[in-house]
Amino acid sequence: MKRITAKEVQKLVVDGKKLNIIDVREVDEVRAGKIPGAINIPLGLVEFRMHELDKSKEYLMVCRSGGRSGRAAQFLESYGFKVINMDGGMLDWKGKVE
Repeated sequence: MKRITAKEVQKLVVDGKKLNIIDVREVDEVRAGKIPGAINIPLGLVEFRMHELDKSKEYLMVCRSGGRSGRAAQFLESYGFKVINMDGGMLDWKGKVE
């Protein structure tokens, strides 16, 4: 599984890079703030909503600390999706949130 740090993601966001970010935290966690443009698909719903994703795109997986997003990344990878897990999750995120 590919990995990236929150700091590296923040630089990509600041540089205006188009990222496909999936935040797998629960809805109430996301209300506290998410990376701008991230789509919320709680971990328990990833299996049921993966038909909404495009296998030709690369997805950046995010959660609170990196554990749940890692599980989501492994799951999606097993179905042929291109994914990167953000190590440290939102606990390490220092950028803007929406």
